[in-house]
Amino acid sequence: MSLVDVAQSIKTMKIRGAGEIARAGACALKEMAQDFTGNDLDQLKKEFEEGKTLLLSTRPTAISLWNAVQAVSRGTGELRSVEEFRNVIVSNADRFVDRSKEAVKVIGRIGSQRIKGGERILTHCNSKAALSVIRTAFSDGKRVEVFATESRPWRQGLLTVNELAEEGVPTTLIIDSAVRWIMKDIDLVYVGADTIASNGAVINKIGTSQIALVAHEARVPFIVCAETFKFSPKTVHGELVEIEERDPGEIVGEGEIPANARILNPVFDATPADYVDSIVTEVGVISPYAAYDIITKELGQQMNAGR
Repeated sequence: MSLVDVAQSIKTMKIRGAGEIARAGACALKEMAQDFTGNDLDQLKKEFEEGKTLLLSTRPTAISLWNAVQAVSRGTGELRSVEEFRNVIVSNADRFVDRSKEAVKVIGRIGSQRIKGGERILTHCNSKAALSVIRTAFSDGKRVEVFATESRPWRQGLLTVNELAEEGVPTTLIIDSAVRWIMKDIDLVYVGADTIASNGAVINKIGTSQIALVAHEARVPFIVCAETFKFSPKTVHGELVEIEERDPGEIVGEGEIPANARILNPVFDATPADYVDSIVTEVGVISPYAAYDIITKELGQQMNAGR
């Protein structure tokens, strides 16, 4: 697909999930650079910047895409030829994609250490990182049972149930409003993240904060699984995370409610650090209050770009 096609697919959620979005953006910039013909470096840079802007406009909440764009752009400022620019972009994009995929595997290995066997696990939406933990534990012979929320309006929970059930993991689908009812039987909660702020707040699929609140009330560990590229350098400098709102048509069909009734369709919510037991990353398990350290150590260059 062209970069425009990728951007449209991200915007319409044909490509979804923070990690998939980030990798798709990186690959789109790489292919754009590879497809460029001619020797006009200024023109290539112009098209590259326009491509970045288009990609970043598609999903404003997920910092993963922004971090991917910054990673692909690294080291291009002083290049003097189209060939040099193209080679750096291709190398950066390949490195980002490889590292992001490996991060999910590492998170699976690290996060599964918390699972001893016999636990009932609740998960929300369709986080590849969180599911990597569950899959790794199950493949290691640990008996687990998973409860997955439906995750409306896009019902990503059905993806989770299908993926786990096909691998033989005992899995039950529940409606979102049944979380408090089921929590009394849950031992661990594993969720993903779209963005993690410097204060440790976790921005994830709408409904995550309610699950965290219920888990906190029931004293059930609430564990977030997130690659380091989901931490937001922008928040270090005081920028607030924009919560995306989507088309009301995702919730109701035409004529189902009166025309003068309003509809709100926020995609994400923010879970305070106080309700997060720990965050599993590819560099280890951290307290949510260590988010600032992750940003400065792992994303130092992106932090400067966020100013």
